[in-house]
Amino acid sequence: MSVIQDPSDDLSVTPPKRWATGVPAVTHAIEYSLEQTSVRRTALTLLNVNQAKGFDCPGCAWPEPGPGERHRNEYCENGAKHVADEATSRRVTADFFRRYSIGELAGKSDYWLNQQGRLTEPMVKRPGATHYEPIGWDEALGLLAGELRELDSPDEALFYTSGRLNNEAAFLLQLFARAFGTNNLPDCSNMCHESSGSAMQETLGIGKGSVSLDDIHNADLIFVVGQNPGTNHPRMLSALEETKRNGGQIVAVNPLPEAGLIRFKHPQKPRGVLGRGTQIADQFLQIRPGGDLALFQALNRMLLEAEEAAPGAVLDRAFIDGFTTGFDDFAAHAQKVSWDDVLTATGLTREEIERVHDRVLGSRKIIVCWAMGLTQHKHGVPTIREVVNFLMLRGNIGRPGAGVCPVRGHSNVQGDRTMGVWERMPQRFLDALGREFGFTPPTRHGLDSVNAIRAMRDGTARVFLGVAGNFVRATPDSLVTEEAMRRCRLTAHISTKLNRSHTVCGEVALILPTLGRSDRDVQATGEQFITVEDSMSQVHASRGRLAPASPHLLSEVAIISRLARRTLGDEPSIPWEEFESDYGTVRDRISRVVPDFEDFNARVAEPGGFRLPNPVNRRVFPTPSGKAVFTCNEFTMPRVPDGHLLLQTLRSHDQWNTVPYAMNDRYRGIHNARRVVLVNPADLGALELADRDRVDLVSSWHDGVERRAADFTVVAYPTPPGSAASYYPETNVLVPLDSVADISNTPTSKGVVVRLEPAVVRER
Repeated sequence: MSVIQDPSDDLSVTPPKRWATGVPAVTHAIEYSLEQTSVRRTALTLLNVNQAKGFDCPGCAWPEPGPGERHRNEYCENGAKHVADEATSRRVTADFFRRYSIGELAGKSDYWLNQQGRLTEPMVKRPGATHYEPIGWDEALGLLAGELRELDSPDEALFYTSGRLNNEAAFLLQLFARAFGTNNLPDCSNMCHESSGSAMQETLGIGKGSVSLDDIHNADLIFVVGQNPGTNHPRMLSALEETKRNGGQIVAVNPLPEAGLIRFKHPQKPRGVLGRGTQIADQFLQIRPGGDLALFQALNRMLLEAEEAAPGAVLDRAFIDGFTTGFDDFAAHAQKVSWDDVLTATGLTREEIERVHDRVLGSRKIIVCWAMGLTQHKHGVPTIREVVNFLMLRGNIGRPGAGVCPVRGHSNVQGDRTMGVWERMPQRFLDALGREFGFTPPTRHGLDSVNAIRAMRDGTARVFLGVAGNFVRATPDSLVTEEAMRRCRLTAHISTKLNRSHTVCGEVALILPTLGRSDRDVQATGEQFITVEDSMSQVHASRGRLAPASPHLLSEVAIISRLARRTLGDEPSIPWEEFESDYGTVRDRISRVVPDFEDFNARVAEPGGFRLPNPVNRRVFPTPSGKAVFTCNEFTMPRVPDGHLLLQTLRSHDQWNTVPYAMNDRYRGIHNARRVVLVNPADLGALELADRDRVDLVSSWHDGVERRAADFTVVAYPTPPGSAASYYPETNVLVPLDSVADISNTPTSKGVVVRLEPAVVRER
């Protein structure tokens, strides 16, 4: 296996692709897999991923078809890379940590750190040390438990998780935190779809999407808004292709003309290999970042005007009158929308919007899918509330082929929230948890991710436990976040692979290596399986098939159970040893605490598992009024001073969350570099810059602090005028900690005001 080098930028640019997937995607996936491990291990991994008796891809949360309808290769290019990344034969041992100091590791790239391979044994960084050293499990968990017990208050501890965690471990993590005495359960949802949950809880009474794959396949019209399925959840393209083949239409709304929204070549179908594939978007609206609220306000005004012109022919009055509240106030407010404001905010023409309106009038079943392009703006919550208004006007809530579809970007992020990983779980959940385990859970709301950073910065949180994920690189205001982490007395990370968070240490730091999703999990009672919940509320089993990367690894369930036992002792009386030895006993408890999980063990044993009911699909709305709520959302849009641009942070194609698998973004035509900023050619002229100039990105925020991302190469690209785009996590340093969405507290990573300054020329 080749020696891994830390690559330097060597930028080359080709024209952006006009289609996604096809044979090249298969080739790239196989090449990456074979770089990571053997032919046999690659085959074993790929033939078991997303199969009914295999393991769930640890990548995105897009659902699988039913067990009898799945392809033998039910994965996408990035999913194949993700599982290969976990199944790698490369190992990080104690010798590795003796060779590299923490300071040296901190100077390495995200790519290099990830490529070193799987972690193999617990490691500790002791006070004043420059290196990690090996530590036994008993000592490591005793050290962490001792620090937790010595805190002045349970609220000085933070229990963070990402969406890679399974349902059983997530349930035990929140049980442990609450038995310890805190609701400090920040998670990755706080930084991505929290705006979706906030908006839908207020308007529909439940923070989850309402649609299924069958609904996607049978919709008349689907809006794909603020998302790039070709990179972030490529299997969605197969579902959209089915929509098109069933006669449905698709409107893509996005600042960038992404290849996956233009044309899709299905690599498992002859038309995708030999033919031109399938056109995905019937209409593409290249909207300015943050203009989506104005777009849906305009569409809603047009629907109200069409109803006025033809009473009874446009709106679903039966739904509005029988199942909603607030319509009259909303309708009066909607009439105030100004076309001048709409056109300025969106950058679209009135003709383009009127064409969309005609498609809406010709469609009975409409779905709106969205992701971070909507949620990570200051007005993300009002935008999604306006989407709900739009769907309710024509009764597109609670009927087949229609509904709300927030597309989650990480495997079990929705399941973690269902299991109670949330700093503000409702009292009915806390009461059920307390009854089941014989204690009184704390009721004071805990800290979300942004407030957790503030607490570490201010010295009011002193112990950080991260379960999966890469907190330091996933969060905003990188320098502030890193300094906050270093102020902790102890930081600990339960991880499968090395990442930047392991190099940003508290006074004491622990690396606790765990089994991956693809690893076989054998406990005292035999081989175990875990469960996950996808974006469409399907709960199903996942069984790892590979030999673990090291005999010293523990499962997440085992680590949490042992830590809880060491920390809490016998008070309250919780059978942690039983949970570790038999995950079915955890599911038994879940079935008595979490709504709609009755007979969990029996139901999840069925091939494909079961789908959680959504009351919205019965037109039952668990809001205070018992009805869905129309809302009045004030017009707003990002304001950008002269000489500045509105920056959105985004992933490259060869990237999953904070981890780049290569230095390329081949769909956008960017190769061998990540420190690039995409800028409209007209803006380059106005800013007196040229293609391939080197610049620093400097964010403007009213606190007066200069946040700078140094030495980026400008690439002329068809971004909307006045905007730019660049990759995270390299540009997270530019997102101020206090620049968050109203209500949800989600960082505004899609709306960062920046200026471009000439970079000091330096060698890379």
